[in-house]
Amino acid sequence: MSDFLDRREIGRTGLVSSRIGLGSTFNAPASAIEEAFEHGINYLYWGTVRQPEFAKAMRNLEKTHRDELIFTIQSYSQDPSTIEEEVTTQLKICGVQDFDFLLLGNREQAPDDRYLEVFESLKKKGIVKHMSVSSHNRPLIPKLLEDYTNDQSPYELLMFRYNPVHRGAERDVFPYIPATKRPAILTYTSTRWGHLLDPTKMPSGQQPVSAKDCYRYSLRHDFIDIVCVGPGSTEQMREAISALEAGPLDPDELQRIEKIGSHLYGQYAPAYPDRGDEADVEQGVAAN
Repeated sequence: MSDFLDRREIGRTGLVSSRIGLGSTFNAPASAIEEAFEHGINYLYWGTVRQPEFAKAMRNLEKTHRDELIFTIQSYSQDPSTIEEEVTTQLKICGVQDFDFLLLGNREQAPDDRYLEVFESLKKKGIVKHMSVSSHNRPLIPKLLEDYTNDQSPYELLMFRYNPVHRGAERDVFPYIPATKRPAILTYTSTRWGHLLDPTKMPSGQQPVSAKDCYRYSLRHDFIDIVCVGPGSTEQMREAISALEAGPLDPDELQRIEKIGSHLYGQYAPAYPDRGDEADVEQGVAAN
């Protein structure tokens, strides 16, 4: 098992990322994001919700560290003709020179050639450099992995949900991740929308899981290259940093966390299920 402080090359891009990435959804101050960079965290995800403090940190860091940073812009648009305007507008809003990745968010199927044409246009203009994709359709991921191995995929990073509650990727994705010639793997919602941290949702006699240990839970898989987190304060940012320094969980704690995950899966239905969850929900199977 690798050290969590190791850095990972993203596919064939030559870009090298920290094992933890930061999302823009929660309003941590710019100073906290800049502090995280000082501890080696360099993947910054301008995602679903875009906070001004996150943009401020991107601008501040870009001034002297652009070559060390990885900026990602996400688009949920189902109309390829709108993406170029969206990306150029967001470039102005966050005030940086360019993005390293265009991430096509929440794709049920592999994006068609129209999206690739938009990407090529953005790339030619120097606005984005690489492509990535996220999906809640877990059975789609093995096909994307296979395409990449066969040099038939433009996606240098694949993003999907994984945490101690939603473990279906262990069945639907993980067995299909090749040891070599693969895109980077990024997972998110490590705390299951905060449920794993909530003492009111715990099974009897159990203390809640720390955010740090939620991140360590995912990072223990060597083929998960990046875990994207969304701290909302300096304290939460420092806890995320501490996950990298703490290293792997011990077996007893891993077992405890999975027991809590099973409880949460059975008691609190996902607000947004993954494709692949249906059979588990019907059968009442926890922790998948």
